[in-house]
Amino acid sequence: MATTNVYQRYFEAELDYNGTKRNAASVWLISDSENGNIKYEAAISFFQKKTPEDFAVSFDAYFTQTLFEGKGRRSKKKEQVFLENLFETISQIAEKNSGKVFFDKPLTQEKIA
Repeated sequence: MATTNVYQRYFEAELDYNGTKRNAASVWLISDSENGNIKYEAAISFFQKKTPEDFAVSFDAYFTQTLFEGKGRRSKKKEQVFLENLFETISQIAEKNSGKVFFDKPLTQEKIA
């Protein structure tokens, strides 16, 4: 299986989960391809950031939503649509889990594959 982080960036965030206050989140658009099939997921992991250099992401507060799954391969057109809607999708995932991501407060530069 070929997994690609199409997009990744860290943001300030809020979530109380498993008795721990989280104040940052890693946001991804992930593509998985294998044997002529492709899957795209929006994913978020909330974590506790204690210092400006602390990016130790925990995966107990990790949530995903499948955006597309079917026959095919990576598509720049599909990825562009998913990227255009990524913040809205991530916001919905966060809200379902009582969290919030502050997209106007990025902690790193974005990485796009």
